[in-house]
Amino acid sequence: MKEIVIDAKVENLPQVLEFIDSELEIAECKMKDQMKIDMAVEELYVNIAHYAYRDKVGKAEITFDVDDKNRAVITLIDSGIHYDPLAKEDPDVTLSAEERKIGGLGIYMVKNSMDDVLYEYVDGKNKTTIIKNL
Repeated sequence: MKEIVIDAKVENLPQVLEFIDSELEIAECKMKDQMKIDMAVEELYVNIAHYAYRDKVGKAEITFDVDDKNRAVITLIDSGIHYDPLAKEDPDVTLSAEERKIGGLGIYMVKNSMDDVLYEYVDGKNKTTIIKNL
């Protein structure tokens, strides 16, 4: 398993994506799947950077592995406020943009572009894992 620990700041997003993309290249990931994974990682990481630590800067840990089923398993971990992104109800995408409530669309896109999305809160840490079949 590979990992990167970085200050959870939006300006560090390029480093996070570079880490993910280099591992996906080693795993011979298809470009279409890489784009979906990048979108999901960006959404989750930016949420950590914006909301996990309120006005302070904390750490984000991102792990990458390819499991025995040839799936990319990426976990984003933070010690910020407890927040389960999967607990929120999915937005009603049948409504027009004007009728829809603000928020939740990014997580909805993550859930629909990955093969699995898991969340757990362990030892004061949020752990969100995305899984994509390679």
